[in-house]
Amino acid sequence: MPIWSNKELSIEDIKSLGKETMGEYIGIEWTEVGNNFIKAKMPVDHRTRQPYGLLHGGASCVLAETIGSIASAMVVDHTKFICVGLEINANHVRSATSGFVTGVATPLHLGANTHVWDIKIYDEIEKLVCVSRLTVAVIPRKESFRQTSL
Repeated sequence: MPIWSNKELSIEDIKSLGKETMGEYIGIEWTEVGNNFIKAKMPVDHRTRQPYGLLHGGASCVLAETIGSIASAMVVDHTKFICVGLEINANHVRSATSGFVTGVATPLHLGANTHVWDIKIYDEIEKLVCVSRLTVAVIPRKESFRQTSL
């Protein structure tokens, strides 16, 4: 049984969510939605590498937080709540220098006020690059928050 508020959630439903955001700027693309996971990929290029030519750890965190935050938003009623990152950690276990990395977010905890996501990032040969944990706050929507197409 899907964990999403929309039980028929598809990639098409979430593609438009990153317009004019950091995710769009660095090239994050949604690739798959499962019953309890979301995947997205990100290029390892001039936008996401650090001066040594390696994938920047901050870019890995952006990918992880983007996937986990959107996943949380897909779990809740968007008319009543928004989901924002509260805490993120990341262990960078292998470098990547080119191609794409893919992040996969799965829930560890889906509570009323917080969600905790496990995000693993892999290179193109499916070697683990980064392990991240994201805690998301689920807060009541206020009129002052930018309305999105959620």
